[in-house]
Amino acid sequence: MKEVVEFLRANPVQYLATVGLDGKPKVRPFQFKLEEGGRLYFSTTNDKPVYKEITRQPYVELCTCGENWSWLRLSGRVAFSQDRSIKSRIIEEAVPLIKAVYKTPDNPLWALFYLNEAAATIADLSGNPPQAFRL
Repeated sequence: MKEVVEFLRANPVQYLATVGLDGKPKVRPFQFKLEEGGRLYFSTTNDKPVYKEITRQPYVELCTCGENWSWLRLSGRVAFSQDRSIKSRIIEEAVPLIKAVYKTPDNPLWALFYLNEAAATIADLSGNPPQAFRL
């Protein structure tokens, strides 16, 4: 878990893939928010297409690239949370944009989620075998 969190923090722009409402793949930039209790948290607003996509088809995959041609792939099943303490931590610790968007942990548009059944792979072009993680 530590290696996955470090990779996500070191490479703050990730790309989340979903199944679109039209049944076709959709990919958009996303950002890891924090790890708590072995869960990797992300968020969006409940008025965006991505929210509708992940409520309809909750299996997602996320990818980001690091230095030296390394990359991380993370997949799992979206589970929503209303945990106010997690939202408060995100507002306190995240980039100022997050606080500007959500303003308060009680924002009714804020859809906080984590990944169940999560698996991650960190790989590169070194010839070394990829590292696999069950989270």
